[in-house]
Amino acid sequence: MHHSKYRILNRLSPVQMLLLFYFIAVLLSTFTLALPFTHQDGVEIAFVDLLFTSVSAISVTGLSTISIVDSLSTLGVIVLAMIMQLGAVGIMSIGTLIWLVLGKRIGLKERSLIMTDQNQSSFQGMVRLIKQIIYVLLVIEFIGFLILGTYFLRYFPTASEAYLHGFFGTISAISNAGFDITGQSLIPYDHDYFVQFIYMLLIILGAIGFPVWIEVKEYVFFKKGRRNFFRFSLFTKLTTFTFFTLIGVGALGIFLLDINHFFVGKSWHESLFYALFQSVTTRSGGLSTMDVSLLSESNHLFLSFLMFIGASPSSAGGGIRTTTFALALIFIITYIRGGRSVRIFNREIYEGDMSKAVTVTLVAFIFVFSSILLMSIVEPFSLDQILFEVTSAFGTVGLSLGITGELSTFSKIILMLLMFIGRVGIITFLLMFTKKKKKEKYSYPKERVIIG
Repeated sequence: MHHSKYRILNRLSPVQMLLLFYFIAVLLSTFTLALPFTHQDGVEIAFVDLLFTSVSAISVTGLSTISIVDSLSTLGVIVLAMIMQLGAVGIMSIGTLIWLVLGKRIGLKERSLIMTDQNQSSFQGMVRLIKQIIYVLLVIEFIGFLILGTYFLRYFPTASEAYLHGFFGTISAISNAGFDITGQSLIPYDHDYFVQFIYMLLIILGAIGFPVWIEVKEYVFFKKGRRNFFRFSLFTKLTTFTFFTLIGVGALGIFLLDINHFFVGKSWHESLFYALFQSVTTRSGGLSTMDVSLLSESNHLFLSFLMFIGASPSSAGGGIRTTTFALALIFIITYIRGGRSVRIFNREIYEGDMSKAVTVTLVAFIFVFSSILLMSIVEPFSLDQILFEVTSAFGTVGLSLGITGELSTFSKIILMLLMFIGRVGIITFLLMFTKKKKKEKYSYPKERVIIG
């Protein structure tokens, strides 16, 4: 019996095994959240809502069909934070940590699983990468927890309440999950710029990508006299440039689109922090300092576009990812200019990476468009609300115009699938269906096709 079970597991590709592990993690999370001690007294939660909350936490989205603060007990809130933590680092990273603690050897199969989970393209230093990610993450989380928890003493009557909010808020922000236990996201702190700054910092650290952290850490600890010889990878340069450009352009766009609407009568610092925070949160954060439904429809469309792009690869966020967007854009510009090869930061991009970027963008667009179409058939809500919800789920952002709880089970299933695909990444999801290549014995004659 045991042999047949291992045979079935060995037959699965690393991608299929990874998706199986994520599926098991979702089921275990749902089962844990269904236990009576995680609920407040007298609160009954439907199975579909428990499942939705689990998928939302594992995929670090933050969309919720229930009110967390009114439904979950303190223990339930801590359980939810642990599920978000698991989602942020990735199933395989946590698994690796357990293997290392138990003193097990990390074999090739395990390394290929970590590689798939972390969106990496080579085996080199996989286990070292995971150790570093977990170490850096825990250090940042501990600092964030101390700062926020201590600062929240001025907001809450007891230290335990203040530090619970600090603990949950830190994990929610750095995992980019966007769940809240205030009942109204970060609206209570809409004029507290210190809280907003710390949250923005944590969201950025969670969304910019773990490899970027590791390189920055290596640079900081590099011998001072030899720092000139340190070379950041093309991935780090491209990711960081795209990430912060999107935040800047996003904040400016949000402000300009509502300059005669939401931002009327606001002081410069109110406008700056409202626009900046909403731009940062579309990178995959999901926390908000305002009711986003107050913004104009054109701004909802703009925010949907930003959420569709999402966070960086190998981060806690989702969407098509910043590098995918950058490469697709550079590819179009290069083609218009008549260039053959795509170059950036004195480096040439692999053709395989270019076709991956274009494939991911197209497939993501098809997924999102199909989801909007299906939901618009069964839901009474406007296209604007549905588009916002769908891109929020796909980008694992978690912002909402307030319709999540009123959706039908059919729409909740669509959003769960989108959150899941957004978290594991389109390439990983598509690889699940690929078969082993057979060597072709012959090829057909080529022929031109008229395009455009």
